[in-house]
Amino acid sequence: MFAFCTDPATLDPLRWFSCYLTNGAHFLFYQSFLVVFALLAVTAPVSLAFGFAAASASRSHILPVAWLGKLYTAMVRGVPDIVFFLFFILVLDQGIEYLRHQIACPDWTEEIRQGANFLVCPEARTPSSNAPQWVHELYGFSLAVFTYAIVFGAFCGNVLYGAMRAVPHAQLETGAAYGMSRAQVFWRILVPQMWIYALPGLGNIWLILIKATPLLFLLGIQDIVYWARELGGSRNSVYQYPHPDWRFWYFLALLVFYLCLTRVSEIGLARLTGHLSRGQATAAGDTLRKAAT
Repeated sequence: MFAFCTDPATLDPLRWFSCYLTNGAHFLFYQSFLVVFALLAVTAPVSLAFGFAAASASRSHILPVAWLGKLYTAMVRGVPDIVFFLFFILVLDQGIEYLRHQIACPDWTEEIRQGANFLVCPEARTPSSNAPQWVHELYGFSLAVFTYAIVFGAFCGNVLYGAMRAVPHAQLETGAAYGMSRAQVFWRILVPQMWIYALPGLGNIWLILIKATPLLFLLGIQDIVYWARELGGSRNSVYQYPHPDWRFWYFLALLVFYLCLTRVSEIGLARLTGHLSRGQATAAGDTLRKAAT
């Protein structure tokens, strides 16, 4: 990056580190932090939407719908995350290619499943082999977001279902007694009040989601763990910037990063809890009302 970086072997330690930390590989490392933030920013609301749908289905008066919501939350929560990540994304990827294969190549005569190989026609490859690199990266990131959302949506669904049951039933009956429809009671009474009960559990899921972001490398995405391992490994004199094994320092930097992110999240969750507690019939709400008088 700097003009004096043409020959790193002749540099003093300060300039050597300046060149080392600003080379192309390290910029990819810094860019991978944006991948983590993008994953959190997209996965959190999608997971919450899946969880809300599952919780709403679980309390449905239509028995098959209620069974479906409870089956989703119970089944996904019962499978280890790492197994789900390794298995589900493979099934999802092959399922997309299989559907495209049935549409694009109806006259295909060869077997699709040949032992351990999964063979589809070239037109069904997703994404296609001649697609730009950013398309491949976006496709992999989208699969990762969907997989994370399925997993953490089940946990959110369990938390939201419990929060819905925590809202005093007398309030729901009062709304019905005033002539409100079932949908009006749900959206105007139940949903606004359930968040204060759900927030502690959702806060824990958010922190677990932060801790789960290093699993991205299992999905083939070059995340911060991948680059920390690659850049921290020892380099001999063949490389432009030779150094011993520095993985300890790279992973220590990741530790500090995740601890800071966790602390910022805790502060934000505490403020959000205080905001949602206003006017609520909870211990936190009573404390706020007493402080205001």
